Amino acid sequence: MVKIRETHPLLADGSPDIHKWLDRVSDNKTLAEIELITKACALAKTADPSVLVPLLGKPCIHQGLMMAEILHELGLDTTTVVAAIVYHTHYYAKLPLDEITKALGKEVAQLIVGVQKIDSIPTESHRVRESSVRQIENLRRMLLAIVEDIRVVLIKLASHTCEMRVAVNLDESFKQRIAKETEEIYAPLANRLGIGQIKWELEDYAFRFTVPEQYKHIAELLDERRVDREVYIDKVVSEITSALQAQGISPSVFGRAKHIYSIWKKMQRKGIKYDQIYDIRAIRILVPSIRDCYAALGAVHALWQHIPKEFDDYIANPKSNGYRSLHTAVIGPEGKTLEVQIRTPLMHEQAELGVAAHWRYKENLSHDAQYEAKLADLRQVLKWQEEWVTDIETDEDLNAEILQDRVYVLTPKGKVMDLPQGATVLDFAYHVHTEIGNCCRGAKVNGRMVPLIYALKNGDRVEILTAKSGGPSRDWLNRDLNFLKTGRARSKVLQWFKRQDRVQNIQEGREVLERELKRLGIENVSLETVAHQLKITKVEDMLAALGNGEIRVSQILSAIQVVMQPLLQKASSLTEETRNIPVKEKINTMDITVSGVGNLLCHMARCCRPVPGDEIIGYITVGRGVSVHRKDCINILQARQNKLNRLVQVEWGKNINNRYSVEIVIKAYDREGLLHDISAVLASEHIDIIGVRAVSNKQENVADLRFILEISGLESLSKVLNRIQRLPNIVEVRRVQNG
Repeated sequence: MVKIRETHPLLADGSPDIHKWLDRVSDNKTLAEIELITKACALAKTADPSVLVPLLGKPCIHQGLMMAEILHELGLDTTTVVAAIVYHTHYYAKLPLDEITKALGKEVAQLIVGVQKIDSIPTESHRVRESSVRQIENLRRMLLAIVEDIRVVLIKLASHTCEMRVAVNLDESFKQRIAKETEEIYAPLANRLGIGQIKWELEDYAFRFTVPEQYKHIAELLDERRVDREVYIDKVVSEITSALQAQGISPSVFGRAKHIYSIWKKMQRKGIKYDQIYDIRAIRILVPSIRDCYAALGAVHALWQHIPKEFDDYIANPKSNGYRSLHTAVIGPEGKTLEVQIRTPLMHEQAELGVAAHWRYKENLSHDAQYEAKLADLRQVLKWQEEWVTDIETDEDLNAEILQDRVYVLTPKGKVMDLPQGATVLDFAYHVHTEIGNCCRGAKVNGRMVPLIYALKNGDRVEILTAKSGGPSRDWLNRDLNFLKTGRARSKVLQWFKRQDRVQNIQEGREVLERELKRLGIENVSLETVAHQLKITKVEDMLAALGNGEIRVSQILSAIQVVMQPLLQKASSLTEETRNIPVKEKINTMDITVSGVGNLLCHMARCCRPVPGDEIIGYITVGRGVSVHRKDCINILQARQNKLNRLVQVEWGKNINNRYSVEIVIKAYDREGLLHDISAVLASEHIDIIGVRAVSNKQENVADLRFILEISGLESLSKVLNRIQRLPNIVEVRRVQNG
C-alpha cells in the first residue's frame, strides 16, 4: 500500500542526513537521475543557513527534502523531485534562476517559475471580499498550472502538506486560516485530481485544527481498539487469501486504516454513532484483473453475509476523479461489520496517486487519453471562467465547476456529458450550445416533461425543446429561483442581455424593479437614492444594468436592508408639523430609534406590519407605548387633526437583527395539496407562520389565502415570494400594503 513518509532521516544536530535519503530514493533510478538529485541537494545547501523557511523555522534544504519525499512517494519523475528540493532555496534564499537552469536544466527552472506564480498571491486575509477574490485567483492560477503542467500543482500540494504538518505547533489563528484554505481549495483539489493520500492527510489535519475535541475523541477510540482490531484483521486476511487461492486467484490482501475525518463525516452525514460505522474494520484486496475483482466479490459474499445497501460498483461507474473499485460491507467473523474494497493494482495506484500516476504510465496510451481528456475539460472550464463576472459568487461557481462531484447524463443520441452536481436541464442546454440554451423553452428527461429547474441525476437522458427565436428570461439569473447552477450558463445569459439595446434594457430594468417593489408593497422609491447606495452615477445606468443582468433586484433590497436609510419618498397627507417634529432625545428600542419622547416601549402595528426598508412613523398610544406604522398606512393617513400631536418621528436602528411580521396574500386556482405546498416552501426557508386565513370559491375554483409571516427583512421576503410564485396554480403572490 502506498504510504507517504512524514519525515526524512536526520543527523544528531537535527540537520537532514542527505546521504541516507539519497540511498533510499535511488531505487530504480538511473545514474544520471541520481547525479541530478545529488546536484540539487548540493545546490540547496549553498544557501545562507541563516535564511529560514517561515513556519518551519529551518534552512531551505529541510523543506526541500520534505517536499521531495512526498513527491517521490507519489511516484513523480526525477525532474519534479529536483525542482522541489531547490524551490524554497530559490524563493527565500534568492538562489538565481539562471544558476538553477545551468546546473539542473531548463525544465526544472520552468517548474519553479510555475510554482512561484501560484505563491505570488499573498496569504494574508484582510477583508472578506479581498480574501474571497484572493482564493478565486489562487485557484484559477493552480488550474492554469494544471493545464500547462500538472507537476506544478503537485509541487504546491506537497508544499502545503508540509505546512500543515508543522502548523500543529503554531498559534491558533494561523491554524484556523490554513485549515480554511485546506478545506476550501487544497483538499478538494487533491480529491479532484484523485490523489487520495494527499487528500486524506490534508482533511485530517484541517479537522484536527477546526474541531480538536472531536478529532481527539475519535483518535482515542481508534487507538483503544487498535490491538484487537489488528488481531481480527489478521484472521480475516488469512480466510480471504485462502478462499481466493482456492479459486486460482493470486491476491494481495491487507488491512486498511480509516482516516479520522472520513469517520466523523460519515457519522455526521448518516446521523450515526462510532459503533455503527461499517468500515472501521476494513480490508483491501488487490487482484490481477477486472474479472478477478468480481470473482473475489463473489468469494467474499460466499464467506459472509453482505449488507446490500453498502455495495457500490465504482468499476462499472467510476467516480468523477477516475476512482475505480468495488466496495462492499459484510457481517464478518464474530458478527462484526467489515468493509471490503476490491481493485486491480493499476486501480490502486490511480486511487492513491490520481493524476500523479500519469508519470508512472507514460507509455500507456489509454491512460494518456484519460489524462488528456481531463486537461481538455479543465481548459474548457477555464475558458468559461474568464467570461464570468468577478464577484463573491464567482467562488461558488468555480468550486461547483471544478472541485465538486460531477453528474453524468446522456444526450438523445447517447453521448455522455458531465456537469457539476446539482446542474439543471437549463445548464445542460447551455452546455450543449449557447443558442440551444438561449432558445430553450422546455425539456424532457427520460421521455417525461420536467421543469427547467430539474436537477440532473446520473444516467438521465435529456432532450431540450427549443423555440425558433427568442432569448433567455431574466428570471434565469435570479439565484433564488434555481434555474442555473453553473457559471458558464450564467455568463452566457449575461452576455445575451448585454448585447440588447440600451433603451430596451432600461425599460425592462424599470419594469422588473417596479414589479418587485409593488409585490413587496414598497411605493414611490427614490431611484436616485437607490443608485447612490449602489455607487452608480445615473438612474438610467442602474436600470440598464438591471435590464442586462449585471445587477440583481436582490442587491437593491440588500442595499436598503444594510444602509437602513429611508428610501421611500411617498407624499402623504401628513402636515409639515408632523414631518418636522424637533429632536429632543433618541433611544433605541426593538431596533427603532424614537425621537422627541422618553423611554417608551415600541411595537409594530398590526394594520400595516412595517419591515426594515419601509418609511415609518410612530403613534403614541395610551398604555402601550409607541405603535410603529408605515407612513402610507391607511390609519395614519386618515388620522384626525386632533391626533396629529401623537405622531412622532421614528427610524430604523443601525443593527437590525430581529424578525418582523408581514402579511402576504396569495391568489391561486384551488387544488388538492395547495396549502401543504405553500407551507413546505415556508418551512424550507425557515420562516415562521403566525397566522393563516384561507377562503375558497368552489364555483370559480379560486382560493384566496392570507399568511402572516415572521421574516428577517425585504430580501428574505422577496426570496420566499419568488418560490411561492413558482408553485403550480399560483396566480399572484404579494405583500399586503395596508390592513
